[in-house]
Amino acid sequence: MCLAIPGKVEEISTEGDLRMGRVNFGGVVKRVCLDYVPELVVGDYTIVHVGFALSKIDEESAQATLAVFREMGMLDEELATEEEAFARAAMTPQAACPDGSCGDK
Repeated sequence: MCLAIPGKVEEISTEGDLRMGRVNFGGVVKRVCLDYVPELVVGDYTIVHVGFALSKIDEESAQATLAVFREMGMLDEELATEEEAFARAAMTPQAACPDGSCGDK
């Protein structure tokens, strides 16, 4: 599942022609492209999807959304590194027939 997650812009820089930033997602900090939301400044909250800031939001909405994601156990899953995601998948029990072809009839 891929969710758009709210985070707080902690730092803004330029890398080549791209406006980039460090965004804090409730304790997990990731590098994010800020080009699509040029009005963002340090301290603003933004919605981020697959590494791109999509829009600016208010702090209250951001905190409420982060709390719901934490409660649902989705925040760690969405913010995991590639290595963490692969490790989690490797530890998950696998179905004998993932396509359901060997189910009870």
